[in-house]
Amino acid sequence: MTTFDVHQHLWPEPLLAALARRRMPPRLRGHVLDLGRQGCFDVDPGDHRPERRLGELDRDGIDVAVVSLAPTLEIERLPEDEAETLRAAYHDGILEIAAGTAGRIRALADGRALDGFVGATVPAAALADLDRLSPLLDQLAERRSLLFVHPGPTDLVAQSHKIGAAPPWWPAVVDYTAQMQAAFAAWLAGGLDRWPELPVVFAILAGGAPFQLERLASRGVDVRKTLRPNLHFDTASYGRRALELCLATFGVGHLLYGSDAPVIDPRPTLRAVRGFGQAVADALCRDNPTRLLE
Repeated sequence: MTTFDVHQHLWPEPLLAALARRRMPPRLRGHVLDLGRQGCFDVDPGDHRPERRLGELDRDGIDVAVVSLAPTLEIERLPEDEAETLRAAYHDGILEIAAGTAGRIRALADGRALDGFVGATVPAAALADLDRLSPLLDQLAERRSLLFVHPGPTDLVAQSHKIGAAPPWWPAVVDYTAQMQAAFAAWLAGGLDRWPELPVVFAILAGGAPFQLERLASRGVDVRKTLRPNLHFDTASYGRRALELCLATFGVGHLLYGSDAPVIDPRPTLRAVRGFGQAVADALCRDNPTRLLE
């Protein structure tokens, strides 16, 4: 059976070129990604070369990467014509890459249900308004495609006003996890029963939301809902302690190996997954994603 990493990001050449042409954020200046109020970040465009990515998959013993365009690029906040230019550059370019990798790269569309994609990515904040999101969710359910919920943009300027100088780790550790916990709660409250058959994958263990089940139960929430077979959490950035708790809570059936490469080195999380033994590694890397994607 095929092994999968369900959470990677890959910028095709048309998107890199479009970002480099922009005068305003989001824009790429050499090895610096300028996201405006979110800050500037060092990136290596070479990390997004398909041949390098395939080499890293071979190194890690992974057959297929499911890639997406991270909502943290703030494309949704742009004027519609600018947003569509960047989306088209990603969609067209990533389909070309996927076609040239014999299925080893599979892609999620950016907020759209499109042919050739395994599903769609939305920012966590989008789940706060399920009525607005419902046309996409209806389409994905009809297509039997998946919804991938990923952290969205945050605001370093706003954070610095509250706590002084926000340390560089603050958005990823505090804001992203808070967004994902809120998205998971919104789905439990209003989405799970409305789209009962739609497969949903929450990035980064839904920000640790599985840790909150006992607190949810203490407030009268029926946490058995979280055991529905179409609800999944990817492992990106987490290690043995967090995974132990999630495995004890859900068993192996709801977890998927995801790495967040190239933002994060995939190897520590992959070592943690494999450290639970072959049966667990097979479930997270092979069995569960195969049921989801095949």
